[in-house]
Parts: sequence; structure tokens; C-alpha cells
Amino acid sequence: MQNRVGVVHGVNLGMLGRRDPEHYGDLTLDGLEREVGGFARDLGLEARFFQTDDEAEMIGHLHRLPELADAVLINAGAWTHYSWALRDALEIAAVPAVEVHLSDVMSREEWRHRSVFEGLVLEAVSGRGVEGYRDGLERLRQVLDG
Repeated sequence: MQNRVGVVHGVNLGMLGRRDPEHYGDLTLDGLEREVGGFARDLGLEARFFQTDDEAEMIGHLHRLPELADAVLINAGAWTHYSWALRDALEIAAVPAVEVHLSDVMSREEWRHRSVFEGLVLEAVSGRGVEGYRDGLERLRQVLDG
């Protein structure tokens, strides 16, 4: 059986292609998901995508995550920096997790320097664009392969 990885995108990620090109380029969410789906297939993983701008919907999805996926690659957007409720939901999900960001959050506004997921995720990948998703998937595959 192929390992399932939830690829979870939070607030404003659906606006890729319309967001600041200096940080996000011209990539759309559909384009990102095509790329990430290809990376996953190359690694023998099945990617399952989810995006929402509704925090309660995200929490509900994380609560259901153990039924849907064996691990998660999460880009929660701005929620990363302040949503303790998402951290709690990810902790409840209790699946291996990697945090990923397209932009280099440490070179941006100071409020972006903190992640509520710190200490909970296996790794945080930031500033590598789409390639950061490949890095995250590779890390999850290592863990899933044991």
C-alpha cells in the first residue's frame, strides 16, 4: 500500500498567482499542487490536497487527518504564526508532520519568525519555493519507510 501524505494549505494559499510575486512568484495553487503531486509520485507517495481560508474547517480537517493520511505536509500560511488551535489540532492528529513555506519567513516581517508548530513538526522548510515541498516529502518518506 502506498503511503498517503496530506498536503494541507491554509489561509490565502488559494490566492497564489495573485499574491506578492516578490515572495511567491507567479505560481498558482493548482500549479503548486501539480508539481507537488509529481514529486509525491516520484517518491512513491500518494498526495491528498486540502486548502481552506476557514480556520474552523482547517481544524476539522486536522482532526480527521489520521483517517485520511499517514503523514502531513502543512503550509498553514499566516496561521503558522499565531493559531495555537491549529497546533493543538495537529498534535491531536498525531501523524508525522513537516511544516513548509514557499517564502523565506525568517527574512520577512518579525511576526513571521515564530511558528506555533515548533517542536511538534519533524522539520520546517522555508524559502525554497516549490522545491521545499519536495524536501518535506522526502523527509516524510524517510519517516514512513522507518
